[in-house]
Amino acid sequence: MTDSVVNYEERDGIAIIEINRPEKKNTLTDAVVQGIADAIDTATRSKAVAAVVLRGAGDTFTAGYDLTNRAAWDQPFGSPTVEMRAGAWDPVRDMHFMGNNVRRFMKIWECPKPVLGEIKGWAVGGATDLVLCCDLLYMASDAHIGYAPSRIYGTPTTMMWVYRLGLEHAKQFLLTGRAIDAETAFRIGLVSRVCDPADLAAEIEAEARRFQHIPGNQLALNKLLINQAFENMGLRTTQMLGTFFDGVTRHTEEAYRWVESFEEKGFRQVIRERDAPWQDYGEKPVSGSGSDPES
Repeated sequence: MTDSVVNYEERDGIAIIEINRPEKKNTLTDAVVQGIADAIDTATRSKAVAAVVLRGAGDTFTAGYDLTNRAAWDQPFGSPTVEMRAGAWDPVRDMHFMGNNVRRFMKIWECPKPVLGEIKGWAVGGATDLVLCCDLLYMASDAHIGYAPSRIYGTPTTMMWVYRLGLEHAKQFLLTGRAIDAETAFRIGLVSRVCDPADLAAEIEAEARRFQHIPGNQLALNKLLINQAFENMGLRTTQMLGTFFDGVTRHTEEAYRWVESFEEKGFRQVIRERDAPWQDYGEKPVSGSGSDPES
């Protein structure tokens, strides 16, 4: 499938799931999130697939949620009998539509087969809610990952950060929203391997193919056992709170004023001002290509 927002391919014993919106920095829409979930289901059912690779087309994994496409996300969850007053926020509806994203992201976590995430360019904001559900992460040496919306307008919904990083590093990177370069990501144990950008795709596929030599039931049981340890540490409860708090952060007075400033200053200028205090740490702004990535 080359005309889809998510491409799916099986070859050499692995499934390759590719977000296919390179002209929009692979920003996440409802169709993209659903396409990834459906592709994971397909790979799970396929007897020919031993492992899965998740990647983005073009030069970026994904720049987070497509903030130019917000209106469509929560439409299925509105009450048909209650007309919302102007400016009102329905926290239950918010929980439903953001929770629906979390449930679909968590299909990666629940897949009985290893899922390997390929991080190139940028994986920021909502992209981290997705990619941190993967079992193993391979990262290009010039790539960055981070949750800049923690500075304003968001909290991580799958909240894998604290479980993958531990307390000190989770606070270091979530309280600041600072981007993490590949060298740092490897040093703190966030990724399995850092690769030359030109070799990234080949190396992650080679690793994925190795899982063909391990019985599928062995992989499934070991993955379940590891995941269960984190489930017992309260992962699902943390996700519930993260999803609810994400909605709260988008409906504070500061958040309203921040969004309103888009019209006055333009989206990218507002993002630049938000990120300016952190530029001396080597953080680079995300450059959109006809899109307004979450950056």
